[in-house]
Amino acid sequence: MSETQTQVRDDIDAPRLDIDPFSDDFLNMPYPYHEQMREAGPVVWLEPYQLWGVARHEPVKVGLNDWQSFISSAGVGLANFRTEKPFRPPSLILEADPPLHTRSRTVLSRILSPKMMQTVKAEFEIQANKLVDRLVEQGEIDAIKDLAKVFPLRVFPDALGLAEEGRETLLLYGDMVFNAFGPRNHVFLDSVKRYEPVREWIMDHCQRSELRPGGFGDLVYQAADAGEIPPEDAPLLVRSFLSAGVDTTVNGIGNAMYCLAMFPDQYAKLAAAPALARQTFEESLRLESAVQTFFRTVNKPLEFYGVPMRENDKVIFFLAAANRDGRQWPNPEVFDIERKPVGHMAFGSGIHGCVGQTVARLEGELILSALAKRVKRIEITGEPVRRLNNTLRALESLPLRLIPH
Repeated sequence: MSETQTQVRDDIDAPRLDIDPFSDDFLNMPYPYHEQMREAGPVVWLEPYQLWGVARHEPVKVGLNDWQSFISSAGVGLANFRTEKPFRPPSLILEADPPLHTRSRTVLSRILSPKMMQTVKAEFEIQANKLVDRLVEQGEIDAIKDLAKVFPLRVFPDALGLAEEGRETLLLYGDMVFNAFGPRNHVFLDSVKRYEPVREWIMDHCQRSELRPGGFGDLVYQAADAGEIPPEDAPLLVRSFLSAGVDTTVNGIGNAMYCLAMFPDQYAKLAAAPALARQTFEESLRLESAVQTFFRTVNKPLEFYGVPMRENDKVIFFLAAANRDGRQWPNPEVFDIERKPVGHMAFGSGIHGCVGQTVARLEGELILSALAKRVKRIEITGEPVRRLNNTLRALESLPLRLIPH
């Protein structure tokens, strides 16, 4: 915690809660805490870190869309880059504001556009079908190790233009990056220990020489060739693909499998109507959001939902809490694949909404569709095991049995 955060504030005009959003207890089961924060008010003060918390759907959306008041360039984690040195060069997309953000975002949005997704869809679908065929034959699977990790690690690095060797490094890197948005707790320190031996691999694989011509990574360098971005920005933008392109989708697919296993009646609906795959994935993102939180920094003194905030105050927006807000969703804790969860916050909102959501949605839809067409029923065969992360909702293991049609 920074020095500024340890000074207890006495000027807080909001409910003060003694909730630590980075405790093991919270990370294991955040939902009762989310409820407590939502019901306390639109904005609360979290005593352990001396920062603002926003957990209701409407203020989360309003705050994320007001990038001028709640800036990203001072960091989207607990650390304030205005007063603390970032642990790595800041992301040109996640930890930037316009005009710098606009320049980077324009390039990445084009590379990850719906039109571009059409060029990779056929290959992604082939890989989804192959994988599910193999798993159906296997019968007993770990949905995380055998499916949720395997599919994104196969198709996304392929599209990016990365060689096969060492791809599992991307999972170690993504885990560490998302842990780094929280405090320097044991969850973060453990992930750094796992990542340290492979640090060089990540930096090396941001270089053009490591990327297949025509892949997403090479297209970033082509944008630099065309003068759209400075040449020195290209490896940092490729790094954004490496950090956010796999781990979040692994957890999104893992959480979708968890929801379907926990609500067998909903899986039966999907198996009867595989066309519901996209909607099913969206509903699982709402109920079990892969990305749980993002921080912003107050740019200038302001009032938000009647609460005065100081310049440089940190605000944590609870995306997952917004996604279970009863003010927005009827029966928010029920997984209902016929629900149309338009407006969920799992990908954020506004100019900093997840730039890779088109890829994540495509991967989620294709793998669930392949499953629905081949598998009549899925059964949990053992206790699911959580993997704690300061930002992500993740599973380490989910033992399942696949019963074919």
